[in-house]
Amino acid sequence: MAASAFSNTLLSPISPPSNKPISYQHKFPNSRSHPIPIQLRKTTPLTTFCTSDAAANAPQQQDTPIELRYPAFPTVMDINQIREILPHRFPFLLVDRVIEYNPGVSAVAIKNVTINDNFFPGHFPERPIMPGVLMVEAMAQVGGLVMLQPEVGGSRENFFFAGIDKVRFRKPVIAGDTLVMRMTLIKLQKRFGIAKMEGKAYVGGDVVCEGEFLMATGSG
Repeated sequence: MAASAFSNTLLSPISPPSNKPISYQHKFPNSRSHPIPIQLRKTTPLTTFCTSDAAANAPQQQDTPIELRYPAFPTVMDINQIREILPHRFPFLLVDRVIEYNPGVSAVAIKNVTINDNFFPGHFPERPIMPGVLMVEAMAQVGGLVMLQPEVGGSRENFFFAGIDKVRFRKPVIAGDTLVMRMTLIKLQKRFGIAKMEGKAYVGGDVVCEGEFLMATGSG
């Protein structure tokens, strides 16, 4: 009798509501049956904890302010170093920074397109779009950074943009865009001073312009 009272005392915290049959308790005649209800009580909070823990880790990136999520482009050559190589000056220097450079092979550079660029008042006043010919010129200047190096034998006094081929404009470039340009040397004929380059320009990972470029080094 004492054992039965003791068992009922232990079972009382998890006993069913009074409006349900008391016979539920008779299925557990002694205290050894407690591991089953105790295990059920531990399982529920454990499952809830795992779910809430995963939910807490998921939005960590969203909690980071947007201005801290995206790193800046690296700087391999700044504007002062670019000016030492290219002869162009305002308003026709169209390269702001070099972010990757393989001497005599390739270069990747950026042009920050802003509403203050001097071509926007006329192209076009109501819809500022960077002229395609200036995109080509900017890419040619990146090619010049590859060519005007000791590894290639170029000279800023004897360097010319000789021709373009297979140029395609895929998307408009507007004020506020960052134009990322890659120029790669694919063929060099030092005897004739002719270089063939492949160029692609991107905005946000999308190709906006591409083509083949001919560069000439020699007397003009």
